[in-house]
Amino acid sequence: MPSLDDLEQDLGFTVAERGKVTFLPEPERRPRHYPLISVDDHLVEPPDTFEGRMPAAFGDRAPHIVERDGAHVWVYDGQGFPNVGFNAVVGRPVLEYSFEPTKFEHMRRGAWDVDARVADMDINGVYASLCFPSFLPGFAGQRLQLSTQDPELALAATRAWNDWHLEAWCGAHPDRFIPCQLPYLLDPELGAQMIRENAERGFKAVTFSENPHALGLPSIHTGHWDPLLQACEETGTVVNLHIGSSGTAPSASPDAPPDVTGVLFFGYSMFATVDWLFSKIPVRFPDIKLAFSEGGIGWVPALLDRLDHMSRYSEMYGTWDGIELSPAEVLHRNFWFCSLEDPSTFPLRERIGVDRILVEQDYPHCDSTWPDTQEVMRHQLATLTDDEAQKVTWKNASELYRHPVPAAVQADPEAF
Repeated sequence: MPSLDDLEQDLGFTVAERGKVTFLPEPERRPRHYPLISVDDHLVEPPDTFEGRMPAAFGDRAPHIVERDGAHVWVYDGQGFPNVGFNAVVGRPVLEYSFEPTKFEHMRRGAWDVDARVADMDINGVYASLCFPSFLPGFAGQRLQLSTQDPELALAATRAWNDWHLEAWCGAHPDRFIPCQLPYLLDPELGAQMIRENAERGFKAVTFSENPHALGLPSIHTGHWDPLLQACEETGTVVNLHIGSSGTAPSASPDAPPDVTGVLFFGYSMFATVDWLFSKIPVRFPDIKLAFSEGGIGWVPALLDRLDHMSRYSEMYGTWDGIELSPAEVLHRNFWFCSLEDPSTFPLRERIGVDRILVEQDYPHCDSTWPDTQEVMRHQLATLTDDEAQKVTWKNASELYRHPVPAAVQADPEAF
């Protein structure tokens, strides 16, 4: 599996001309068919994210922005992390898509400015959004915690990010954002305590790694993470498993062109689903909620078929002995899946479970359907009943993340 960090440093990953910046004309506000909740978006941490939120004793070791060689760089504990924008390319031509931009002014402002983000959500007809972190923290907070040898600094930086996310990002427009925290990975007991504290503060979700073993941490099969996951179950905190949160991406041959990784990107979500299922975490914690972000849903029916097939001879493995529910039944109970563009799969929605499908716009990444997410959804949900379409576009997410949609918006998506 290639490292995402290696891919992000590969300037030849795309044909984009380094440093070229073009902004497309400002889009018009799109017609609204549904009050969408997007459960997979991303934010780019603005320069002041950590200011006033870290103990003064850490000084310049705390994350801060500097300019080097014409780029904005995060400096953390003496190390530079240059990919500020982490593929924040919406509003720019496809030929300029890459792992840049590396300057804030080279991104659409909604990538890092919360008020501009809400304006872009309004253009796209997205009522509410769950936002994952960007390059500096890593999808699961791993970069803040594993790139320093000082656990106190790692803990302070993680707490600071969570404070900023809750107060400055979600707090600026609390009806429009679903708070999602970084976990503390270096001590699962302390991590569990933070989950409980953050649930009381209003966090509804945590972004965890799909495969912590790939980050050099204990695997999900060891029981090491049980205290943290038990806290998630007890508090109703949804465990979001974003694709790529293991720091790797699926590929085939080491010399395969980059398109191969792009096409296969969904694969890790499928692999992770099977891994989490047979870890028996959702058996030990039957009320835990596991949401797989940006992996699509096209592979889910095939996986369910495979699970049913293997159940005929599962006794030869012994892994599932003594468990009342089948693996497929546990998957239907504890797992949710996120669709970006899966038009061929929605006719199979009953096989997946229409109550287990969520949607996303993936702003501001290259996969994003912004500003046309409403039309994309209208097209691929054309065969669904009105009730099914409402579940997929907002009701499932509203229930899972306990984020209400006002009655006026339910009745008329143009009301926000």
